[in-house]
Amino acid sequence: MHSSQFVTSVAETLAEKLLALAPPNFRHGGRVYFTSGGSEATETALKLCRQYFLERGAPQRSRVVSRKQSYHGSTLGAISVSGNVRRRAPYAPMLQEWGHISPCYCYRCPLGLNYPACRVACADELEAMLHGPAGETVAGFICEPVVGATLGAVAPPDGYLQRITEICRRHGILFIADEVMSGMGRTGKVFACEHWGVEPDIILVGKGVASGYAPLGAVLVTRQVAETIAKGSGVFLHGFTYNAHPVSTAAGLAVLEIIERDKLFERVVPAGRALLAALESLKRFSIVGDVRGMGLLIGIELVRDRVTREPFPRAANIAGRVAQAAFEAGVVTYPGQGCVDGELGDHILIAPPFIIGEKEIRLLVSALERAIQRVCEGTLDSSGQ
Repeated sequence: MHSSQFVTSVAETLAEKLLALAPPNFRHGGRVYFTSGGSEATETALKLCRQYFLERGAPQRSRVVSRKQSYHGSTLGAISVSGNVRRRAPYAPMLQEWGHISPCYCYRCPLGLNYPACRVACADELEAMLHGPAGETVAGFICEPVVGATLGAVAPPDGYLQRITEICRRHGILFIADEVMSGMGRTGKVFACEHWGVEPDIILVGKGVASGYAPLGAVLVTRQVAETIAKGSGVFLHGFTYNAHPVSTAAGLAVLEIIERDKLFERVVPAGRALLAALESLKRFSIVGDVRGMGLLIGIELVRDRVTREPFPRAANIAGRVAQAAFEAGVVTYPGQGCVDGELGDHILIAPPFIIGEKEIRLLVSALERAIQRVCEGTLDSSGQ
């Protein structure tokens, strides 16, 4: 029974709970559109953004701007707004080029500046783009409040997201927060954007919303966005076969009820603090350039030279080798390459469950120590042997 014809109580209840957990501007009259995952959520947000401006009589606004080195999903629309060089390259002839600004990546500032003296100049690139000749065609801006896979748990400094939000508001474009990886409590707040007190117009969720038990993603929109469409055509010209699938939304509701029952959101900050402190021991290895993150979303950047932050050659596959050695020691990590320029730069991402305790932290850190030691000693080749 398709969601365009029928509703289910589990989907309605889950939507109500998500809106109640969202920033204040979502809580009174906001709406939720359930999908099967994060990529579908991004596609849905892009179309919502476009239709919002069609309803407002601004058909020239069709572009959604994002950041270099970003990743928002694997479908063509999601890849178009992604700035990840390697993920875009095979499909370049098929992609839209809507524009990308510099990432907010203080460890490797693309502008060569230092915070706070920089006054978050990277955010002002959005201002400059909107003042340019193509500014009137921009409908929205999308970013991960805390960057997950492509940069390795990179959080912005205070002032950055506030500035981005202010620029979007002043120019009348929608701010889309991709919280597929950073949301649902992963960084210590239900949504990472709450750390900086900002209120997006659209929030994307996935992954943790059903904890992997069923395919589920969602798009949260504010009352303003929902009412603009409702009072206009009244129809959102979009849909997937499994929107608000009752089994998936039931899984999402069960996960959220257990999180609330066992107060798992409250565990993230102290557990993350303990894990970050324990991971400081990794800095004794010369290839560990940076240990960073928020809550239980943590990244470790691996470098050839800690002083100059020179990356390893891509062919060395350092992140993959560390991940393989850690796996053999009983710990699963998420290796990534390209954080420097899309090609170079190695990091591993760590995102343990919210129930992690002191014993598991010791196991995790011990495994990573042994893995990095093996790579430093050259006892694990690039193929993982």
